[in-house]
Amino acid sequence: SPAPPLSREGHFTVNFTVTNLLYTSALQNPNSKKFIATKKTLTYLVSVSQVPLVAMFLLVLLFIHCDLTGFLSWQLDQDRDDTGVDAICSYRDEPSDRNFSRVTVYHELSNMTNGINKLGHYNLNSQSLYING
Repeated sequence: SPAPPLSREGHFTVNFTVTNLLYTSALQNPNSKKFIATKKTLTYLVSVSQVPLVAMFLLVLLFIHCDLTGFLSWQLDQDRDDTGVDAICSYRDEPSDRNFSRVTVYHELSNMTNGINKLGHYNLNSQSLYING
């Protein structure tokens, strides 16, 4: 009999903009205290936010983790620079009839961030969430 198909690991990117975190040069330096603290906090919030997806996709999708890869200056307003956030998330795609859907992830993250407005104590630009699978 043929061997059962193996699950495979996949990745997708998540991008969003935080409007109450002023972008500064410290966020360019991966060794700065501000970079390290902000990365730790946002990584935790992004990971916690996705926990319900594990239950929803129990047989389809198992999240492993999200890793923030960096911050960038995002100017939505001429008076200040907001902080763009880039993350790479990993998941395990289990063999089944359903495949990873970035549309589903987008809708779930939208629901869990109050319409792409809040992530913990951070305010989000509601037009900034982008999922690329």
